[in-house]
Amino acid sequence: MSVDFTRYSCQIALPGFSESAQMLLQQAKVLIVGAGGLGCPAAQYLASSGVGTLAIADFDAVSISNLHRQVLYTPEDAGLKKAVIASQRLQKQNPGIKLVPLEVKITSENVIDILQDYDIVVDGTDNFDTRYLLNDAAVILQKPLVYGAIYQFEGQVAVWNITNPDGSFSPNYRDLFPEVDATQIPNCAEGGVIPTLAGIIGCMQANEVIKYITKTGELLSGKILLLDAQTLQSRIIKIGDVTKTKIKSLTTTANAQVISVIEFKKGLAENLFELIDVRSDRERDEFDIGGRHIPLIELEENMDYFAGNGMKVLYCSTGRRSGEGVKIIRQKFPNARVFSLERGLKSLSKQDV
Repeated sequence: MSVDFTRYSCQIALPGFSESAQMLLQQAKVLIVGAGGLGCPAAQYLASSGVGTLAIADFDAVSISNLHRQVLYTPEDAGLKKAVIASQRLQKQNPGIKLVPLEVKITSENVIDILQDYDIVVDGTDNFDTRYLLNDAAVILQKPLVYGAIYQFEGQVAVWNITNPDGSFSPNYRDLFPEVDATQIPNCAEGGVIPTLAGIIGCMQANEVIKYITKTGELLSGKILLLDAQTLQSRIIKIGDVTKTKIKSLTTTANAQVISVIEFKKGLAENLFELIDVRSDRERDEFDIGGRHIPLIELEENMDYFAGNGMKVLYCSTGRRSGEGVKIIRQKFPNARVFSLERGLKSLSKQDV
């Protein structure tokens, strides 16, 4: 693979960078999991900086409601696979690198096989199951993981699982958050997010990847950066130098039972199930397709409702919260006939409702 050093002349001119650092970038293999608000800017700058192999893993499709922060896509891309479209755009941006689209959902069955081929992993996910799965797999494989998260006006960045000089490893996600109750934390669709924050945090993640590959600067290892986009105040919190967790195996991902759009339409027309809206009050007031309203954060209080034998279908805007709800219900009632509308309301057209 040829290297056009003219393209990278400004970064090569940096003190302590040089052509040798650029060659390290060209030889590197980076995996970005999640081609959304964080993955888009991270991928753009890693591609433009000359990372030799850039893989983008995402099984989801482009949605109009996400375009305000997912800047690689256009309205014409709605319904198309993010990994494919992102790779095509980035390949045009830099023909001198290799783009690898991975149209897969990261699970406990495939995460090891996928991550082991790459030097460093960027976490651009927006759900806790995948976030913990990536963290644990990175620890088992001894791979560095660049973490980023955004919500409303607040963002976080850190680098997990870096090898220390004595052979020990820096803290990982579980050192800071051993476990999180995802039902208590709204996602961007429910709580909102300012689009510029996604760009800022995604670029910070790309910056940490470049620093790691080229061995320049001081990594956000053993600490976490917190940013308030409203005040532009940031602070770095020290976590520690060495991990205190012992991760030796993966937690099996519990896939929620889903119902396809075709099955949903048929069942709705024939009155085969009860419909449950798990979105927030605000979302419900703006638009709904009927059914009982039980917000996800109130699901535990209404668990007896799901003890019966009747079929119930949960829905939200994207299918993520309804999927989480199905898992919660099935933990208490393993045989409950509860399903999540696959990809949520965004999978339905106006004619469907």
